Amino acid sequence: MHQPTPPFAAPDTSAAGRRTTLPSLAVSSAHARNRGSGQGQNLGPPTVRPRPGAPLSSAWSGTEPVTPRSAPSATPHRAGDLPPAHKTMIGVALPGLVISTEEGQLTGLGLEGFYRAGRRLLSRCRLRVAGREPVPSQARMTGAHRARFVGTLRTSSAPGPDPDVMVERTRDADGTERITLRSWSPHPLRLPVEVALGTDLADLGSIAAGRAGPALSASVHDSGLRWSGTAGGASVTAVPPPADALASAGLLRWEFLLPPGGSMSLELRVRPDGAGPLRAVGRTAADPLASAHATGDDPAVPALLRTSIEDLRALLLRDPAHPAGVHLAAGVPWRCGLAPAEALAAARMTLPLGTRLAAGTLRALARTQHRGPGPRSGMIPGPRRDTGPHLPPGCTGTEATLLFPVLLAEARRWGLCEHETQELLPAAERCLAWLRTTAGDGTYVPDPHPGGPVRCETQAHAHRAALLGAELLDDFGRPGGDGLRQWARRLRTSFQRDFWIDDRAGGRPAAARAPDGRLVPHLSAAAAHLLDTGLLGGGVPAPGLLDPVQTDRLARLLGNPAMDSGWGLRGLAEREAGYNPFGHRAGAVRVQETAIAVAGLAAAGHEKEAGSLLRGVVAAAGTFGHRLPEMYAGEQRADAGAPLPHPAACRPAATAAAAGVLLLTTLAGIRPDAPAKTVTLRPVRDAPLGELGLTGLRVAGAPFSVRVSRLGLAMVEEAADELQLGA
Repeated sequence: MHQPTPPFAAPDTSAAGRRTTLPSLAVSSAHARNRGSGQGQNLGPPTVRPRPGAPLSSAWSGTEPVTPRSAPSATPHRAGDLPPAHKTMIGVALPGLVISTEEGQLTGLGLEGFYRAGRRLLSRCRLRVAGREPVPSQARMTGAHRARFVGTLRTSSAPGPDPDVMVERTRDADGTERITLRSWSPHPLRLPVEVALGTDLADLGSIAAGRAGPALSASVHDSGLRWSGTAGGASVTAVPPPADALASAGLLRWEFLLPPGGSMSLELRVRPDGAGPLRAVGRTAADPLASAHATGDDPAVPALLRTSIEDLRALLLRDPAHPAGVHLAAGVPWRCGLAPAEALAAARMTLPLGTRLAAGTLRALARTQHRGPGPRSGMIPGPRRDTGPHLPPGCTGTEATLLFPVLLAEARRWGLCEHETQELLPAAERCLAWLRTTAGDGTYVPDPHPGGPVRCETQAHAHRAALLGAELLDDFGRPGGDGLRQWARRLRTSFQRDFWIDDRAGGRPAAARAPDGRLVPHLSAAAAHLLDTGLLGGGVPAPGLLDPVQTDRLARLLGNPAMDSGWGLRGLAEREAGYNPFGHRAGAVRVQETAIAVAGLAAAGHEKEAGSLLRGVVAAAGTFGHRLPEMYAGEQRADAGAPLPHPAACRPAATAAAAGVLLLTTLAGIRPDAPAKTVTLRPVRDAPLGELGLTGLRVAGAPFSVRVSRLGLAMVEEAADELQLGA
C-alpha cells in the first residue's frame, strides 16, 4: 500500500538557485504563462517576476514573448492582472477580432476595439445622433463574427417618453461597422450624425500588460481618417463619405434627412495600411468542418452544436507558408495562435465533423517536429504550462508528441484517406520513437525536466499513444508495433500497483510520483484522462491503465459532488488543499476535461456519472449563450443559479467549442472503422438529454446521420453506401 506525500515541491531550477514561482491566477488562466520559445527548449518552470508590465506571451504567435510598449498605463495595473474579458462581446474571424461591451460604444477603455493580427486598429468609435448618444436597448451576438447593438433616441418635442428613432449598429470582426437610423416620427427629421474615432495601434500583449500607450493623432485620409505609428498605420473609410472630417478631433460628420418611417445607413471600414478586406478561413471554401445540425428534446442541443461549429470556424487559421492547410487557434482574446497540444486535442474532438482539420493540424505540427539527434528528437515542441498548486509546470510538448500518433490513428478510423495517412506516418513514427527513447529501459515516461515528477496524466497519454500507434504501424507494415504493445502491458501492470493509493473509501489514483517514489495524492480532473483510452479498429476502445475495480472507483470519485459541481467537472476536488473555485487547475470547471470525462465514463459503462456531468455542462452552456468558455468557476450549482464566469477565460476557445461537439456525439456512441468499412454505435442507454438527432456528420468521407431515441436506441439514417453497421 502506498502512502501519500505532501504537496509536490517544484525543483529549484533558477539560475541563482531560487525556487521558481507559479504564475498568478489571472495570467495562468489565460495561458499567458506559456512563456519560452514555444519550441520545447524551455523545459524549466517559468519564473514570474512581480513587476508591472511583465512580458505576456504573444496572443498571435502562441510562442514569442511580447515586449510591452514603454508608454505608462493610464490606470494602475497590477502585475499578472489581465483586463476582464467575461463581460465583453467578442466577434471572431481570425485574424480579425472586434471586442465590445453591451453598451455598443467603443470607448477606448480596456480591450475594446477592432483588431487585425493582434494589433488594435481602432479603439474608439463613439456615435452621437442629434447631439446625443443613443440609449442602449439590446446587444447580442448574431454569429461568431458579428454583434448587433440597438439603441433609441427621442428627438421630437411631442409629450411622452416614446422614442422616435432607432439606431442599429452591426459590428463585424472583418473590420466593418454598419450604422442604420430608422425614423418612426410622422414628420421628416433632419439628423446630424457624428462619429468620434481614435486608436493607439497597440498590440494585444501591451494592452493586457496595461501599457497600451497614448492615443495617436489622426489625419484626413480619402473619405475618412488615418493614424500612423512605429508599427504601421490604420485607416477608417466611410460610405457615404462624411460631409466634414476633423482630424484634430478625430471626428466624422454627416447630416441626414429621414422621411417619415424612412431609414438610412452608413458603413465604416477599418483596415491596416496596405491590407484589403479580411477573408477569414472559416468563411471560405477552405473551411474543413462539416455543417452538422442537431435536433432533440432538449432545446439547448441545436444551439450548442451550431454555436460550437461557428466558434470553431471563427478560430481557424491558415499557415501562411502552406495556405492549403488550416488549424485552430487556441482561444480569444489571449491566445490567437497555434498551441500544439490544444490544437491536436480540439482536432481530435471534432473528428465527427470530418478529417480535414485533423490533417491540416498534423501537417502544421509535423513541420515543427525536432529532427536532429538528441533527447528531443521526434518531439513536437510546446511551452511549459502551470498544472495546479501541487505540481510544477508541465511541458505541453510532451502532451502534443503523444497526441500526434493518436490523432492520426483515429483520423484514419473516421475516414482520413490512405495517401494522407502515409504522408503523415513518418512524423508519427518519430513521435513513437521519442516515446520509446524517453521511457528507455524504465516503465514510465518521466517529466522532461530533470528531477520532475512522473505524472499520472502523462502515463495515460503515453499508454494510449503506444496502443493506437502500434496498430497504425501494423496496418502499414511498419516495424515497432509489438515493442510498443509489450511496453504498454508493462506500464499497465506497474501503474495499477505504483499509482494507486489505498484507503478505506476504496482508493484513488495518484496525481504523480515524486522522484523518491512518494505519491502525490490530490484528486484532480486530470484523472479523467485515465478513462480516455482511444479507438482501435472495429470500434473497440483500447485497454485502459486501470483495472475494472479501479475504473469503477474512479468513476464514483468523478461523479461525487466533490468533483461534479453540477455545472461540470472541477479541476480539483472541493475538499483538497489548495482548492480555489476560480483556479484554472485548482477547482475551476474546464470544459475540455469535463467532455473527456463524459466520453470516458460513457465508454466504460458509467452512464449515471457521465449523464450528470453532461447535463451540467449543457445547462452551463445555456447561461453563456451556448458559447462555452474554456473554464468557469467550480462553485456548487444552486437552484435558479448560473455558473460564475472566469474573468480571464478565453471565449471562444478551441477546446471548449470542440468539447461541445464531443459531448453531443458521445450520446450516439459512434465508433467508425473506415478502413474496414464498418461503423458501430454504442449510445448512452439512459438518453440523458432525451431524443437526439445528429445530421451532417462525416464518416468515411460521406455524410452521416444518426438518431438516438428516448430509450437509448440508435439508428443510422444516412451513411456512405459501403459502410456496414458493426456488431
